[in-house]
Amino acid sequence: MEQKFNRNQRIAAITKVLVENPNKIINLNRFTELLNAAKSTISEDIVIVRESLSRLSMGKIETISGAAGGVKFISEVSKEQTSEFVDGLCNVLMGKDRVVPGDFIYITDILSDPNVITQAGSILASKFNSLEVDYVVTIETKGIPLAYEVAKILGVKLIIVRRDPKVTEGPTVSINYVSGSSKKIQTMSLARKSINKGSKCLFIDDFMKGGGTASGIRNLLHEFECELVGIGVLIDDADTPRKLFNEYMSLLQFNGIDENGGAILSPSNL
Repeated sequence: MEQKFNRNQRIAAITKVLVENPNKIINLNRFTELLNAAKSTISEDIVIVRESLSRLSMGKIETISGAAGGVKFISEVSKEQTSEFVDGLCNVLMGKDRVVPGDFIYITDILSDPNVITQAGSILASKFNSLEVDYVVTIETKGIPLAYEVAKILGVKLIIVRRDPKVTEGPTVSINYVSGSSKKIQTMSLARKSINKGSKCLFIDDFMKGGGTASGIRNLLHEFECELVGIGVLIDDADTPRKLFNEYMSLLQFNGIDENGGAILSPSNL
């Protein structure tokens, strides 16, 4: 005998499937087979899920028409949730013990904290939903967790650019670029098989100083006939005002060190 589910059980299952597959079109037949329910019943359940997520500012559900259509979940974060998270992160990072020699901020523990990265990734992803990117791109190594989270929420693949070619990745394309802050010449590489020609890409990193890395990423993508359509970073160094890029998204601004030796951070204009 086939198992029957009540409305609450169906709504819980539908929500879980949609949230775990962001930006992926889920055909209604998947739900009818999974939950042993008529398509009209599933449609009514989805209306309830859509209204609940919208009222709680947790995301939206879009309906895709046509034979290959269905519904898809798009993650969203409210301004209130964004402000609360960014303010809290500023407070954590402004401690005097966070400043290391060279006036850098220690953020390695933040970048490895799943709770922080999930929230930061959700906020950044929500800002780039409309771009319909094909890949999220980052450069090894500290920005990988954040970039991975953004890629997961946008429902696309993550591309990791290497500073040194890896023989296990086969033929690569390498370019030299100039650091926007130190003006030193550095190298980045990407495997030829890693990305499709003509793709739209989003660059995600942990920190932006002069914009040299982002400029290098743009030039490297040009070699693959791909386009850099957006840039998102966790922290922007406001003490380096003349950057190689003017259009990018950041969550926090680093404004130098105060007279007591602590970092000065503030929320960016999101």
